Amino acid sequence: MRYLPHSAADREHMLATIGAASIDELFSTVPKSVLGTFSPDLPDHQPEFAVEAHMRALAGKNHAAGDGPFFVGAGAYRHHVPATVDHLIQRSEWLTAYTPYQPEISQGTLQMLFEFQTQVANLTGMDVANASMYDGSTATAEAVLMARRITKRNKVFLSGGLHPQYRDTVVTYLSGEEGLECLSPSPEGQGDIVDHIDDQTAAIVIQTPDFYGHLRNVSALAEAAHAKGALLIVVVTEIVSLGLLEAPGALGADIVVAEGQSIGNPLTFGGPYVGLLACRDKFVRQMPGRLCGETVDADGQRGFVLTLSTREQHIRREKATSNICTNSGLCALAFTIHLSLLGEKGLTRLAKLNHARAVALADALEGAGLEVLNNSFFNEMTVRLPSPATPIVEALAQKGILAGLPVSRLEPGKPEVENLLVLAATELTTDADIAAFVDSLKGELA
Repeated sequence: MRYLPHSAADREHMLATIGAASIDELFSTVPKSVLGTFSPDLPDHQPEFAVEAHMRALAGKNHAAGDGPFFVGAGAYRHHVPATVDHLIQRSEWLTAYTPYQPEISQGTLQMLFEFQTQVANLTGMDVANASMYDGSTATAEAVLMARRITKRNKVFLSGGLHPQYRDTVVTYLSGEEGLECLSPSPEGQGDIVDHIDDQTAAIVIQTPDFYGHLRNVSALAEAAHAKGALLIVVVTEIVSLGLLEAPGALGADIVVAEGQSIGNPLTFGGPYVGLLACRDKFVRQMPGRLCGETVDADGQRGFVLTLSTREQHIRREKATSNICTNSGLCALAFTIHLSLLGEKGLTRLAKLNHARAVALADALEGAGLEVLNNSFFNEMTVRLPSPATPIVEALAQKGILAGLPVSRLEPGKPEVENLLVLAATELTTDADIAAFVDSLKGELA
């Protein structure tokens, strides 16, 4: 489709229909001080091949994840996505109506969503899952709102180990409302939240593995929350970890939210991603987003349909449980296909490979005399460097090594995190990558 699909005749016809003589007259009611003047200062037109060459040159300035040693994680992880996934998501069986309000013409989409929900419920150990959210951070914010509705309390505590961008998203969602408390960063993984729970607490939000890579004792936190009538919301940014760690639902979580990008979805310079949200069956009517159910048609044939649709704002508006009336359909499809290809044993093996690569990285770092803060981790850890992390990361990037995330980038103005570097290793991390990284790092610190 052309960017400007309307011809001059089309525009004249539309203006005549609404009774305006010109475009300028159409906007005549807008004050000049607001409308102002705009000069785009664009270059002259170029042939298509010249524009393509220019765009390729711009793209060539990017340093992609696969161009060298890569240790960036912190909520976005580099994993292998089989070519089969890209092939299958383009098949016509799944390309039915995107908005599946009419089940008779949307069975492909609806069946996929039903299978996706089943996978998410199994992964998280919960009773029911929705058809996906936009991403992990917005899913976390929706879970907080959900917990407040369920408990009819307002006080919510966010762990200091929660991803800073997830924390900021929750703060934005609850802007202007009272009761939200964000605890200070906890790089050492201390129990930063239990002592804050009281009889007015709606929920506590923890992440495991947390932003700094620490594994949290979900069972103990669940017991502490439930003793005060509060809910436990567990956040998982690295969904592959659930191939090895026990499901949060089995450990007492009430709501589990996660980012599903690691399965089926490449990094693609930041998106799009797919948020997961699952909960206990008794909370299903307070769950945000779409929910797909299995049924039978008039002939007794198996079929699928959206259910409990009053949750969506397009029906009840101010009474709805959220303002999301869609889902990350294509990303959810990629997730479902990739996880189906892996199977239970394949996911477990993938998780073990990730952990083994992370252990190799931690051993190499400690062997180089660096301090790894984690006593336990999955595929991510935090290292304390002897000097600020940002200049070191920038220097290594110039050598083609993407050396993790300086914590200060997401926690600016906090001197206690200036020297901290969050590193991730996945099944794609090789021994050569680790050796090159550690050798270059030692060179920068010398």
